[in-house]
Amino acid sequence: MGKKTVKTQEGDTKKVAKLATGADANAVKAASRAKRKAKHVQEGKVYVNATYNNTVVTVTDTAGNVLAWASAGSLGFSGPKKATPFASSKVIAAITEKIQASGPKDISVIVKGIGSGRDSAIRSLINNGFNILSIKDATPIPHNGPRPAKTRRV
Repeated sequence: MGKKTVKTQEGDTKKVAKLATGADANAVKAASRAKRKAKHVQEGKVYVNATYNNTVVTVTDTAGNVLAWASAGSLGFSGPKKATPFASSKVIAAITEKIQASGPKDISVIVKGIGSGRDSAIRSLINNGFNILSIKDATPIPHNGPRPAKTRRV
């Protein structure tokens, strides 16, 4: 694509980069993201998804915009270690570090799943200085479920 020369009235010439698709556009987007200042949020929601295999924690503002997230897998835990209470407490510590400057202090906690990290996550939130306003359990429960297998005839 190259550069474009622009002449002003005084006769000075300036080299101006053309905005192109691909690498140049990505560089401009990255620069605009870096300039964005983190807004301070007073109140927010913390979603804890504790499954048998992993623990994922997401912090949002009250409108639902994601401020930060972390999971046991993203911290380097692998295999069955991801679903442990220790991994869950480390995830909360990582989240606290991410949102230390701009994140909410007053939070509502929504817990989903039946993994072993759910209680540990709530305890870790309290220990890391968050003021918990409410705790809600959003674990999906089947109301009727699938049709049972037919009775066995011997």
